[in-house]
Amino acid sequence: MSATQGASIRDVGQGGDRNPRRAERTAGSVIRAYVALTKPRIIELLLITTIPTMFLAAGGFPSWWLIVATMIGGYLAAGGANTLNMYLDRDIDAKMKRTKNRPLVTGEISARAALIFGIALSIISSLWLGLLVNWVSAALALGAILLYVVFYTMILKRRTSQNIVWGGIAGCMPVLIGWSAVTGTVSWTAVLLFLVIFFWTPPHYWPLAEKFSQDYADAGVPMLPVVATRMSVAKQMIMHTVLMVASSLAIIPLGHTGWVYAVSAIAVGAWFTWLVIRYAVRVGKGLTGKALGPMTVFHGSITYLTLLFVALAIDPFVQL
Repeated sequence: MSATQGASIRDVGQGGDRNPRRAERTAGSVIRAYVALTKPRIIELLLITTIPTMFLAAGGFPSWWLIVATMIGGYLAAGGANTLNMYLDRDIDAKMKRTKNRPLVTGEISARAALIFGIALSIISSLWLGLLVNWVSAALALGAILLYVVFYTMILKRRTSQNIVWGGIAGCMPVLIGWSAVTGTVSWTAVLLFLVIFFWTPPHYWPLAEKFSQDYADAGVPMLPVVATRMSVAKQMIMHTVLMVASSLAIIPLGHTGWVYAVSAIAVGAWFTWLVIRYAVRVGKGLTGKALGPMTVFHGSITYLTLLFVALAIDPFVQL
């Protein structure tokens, strides 16, 4: 952020800028910065997984109000956790090319303001879900915030190469929140959906960490691709992928899903498994960079999860 932009924000904050067009433009940039703190692209996972889970739990459409209330509460919870994550990681974000333009690094938002914003979102989300959905969902959302901020960001991220494995538990919580929002409890089907995302997280994130491994090394974050050989990472990706697919198929005998989900889970599971194995073969050949194709696996993982949960959403409405 330039000195001129900084002065503009200070002027607006102090009421010193009387130019309406300039004030509006600056206010917009501040709003965008606060939205960026919530990491809205990561929150897409909330949409991809929560709504289909709610459809499955309800055996059809839950009420629109329940969907909206759950999604708003979930967004606030994830936004609060992500904001606090940025607050705690602002020192290493400044060292990484991928994160150097985040609001706390550029100075668009002060650390104190981000801390207050993150805590406020976390509190509001818990109250919102508790009062408008149910207290089981509120407790799960609060648990997700604590897992991401304390367990992952504060304890695991800078200490162990398995950080994303166990820290990824927070990202699995939306399915439990979605299920409990409809039923007021958690079933084995919801637990297996939780495990699908738990085992999905490493083969999703490690390819990204591979591409930006130098960034993580410079920041002193021991992501697995930084501290282990590429083949070791590839083998662990295969293991997690097999467990992910097994978890997705274990849902079928429980009786909540039909043929649409069953066929889709087998098809997209086989496709993504092939994608990961192909990546491991390329690692074995010593390929690097674009020839290795880590981002192909990264984007493929998003496609896999999207297609699986779209099938989950459609399944309750299709009968043979």
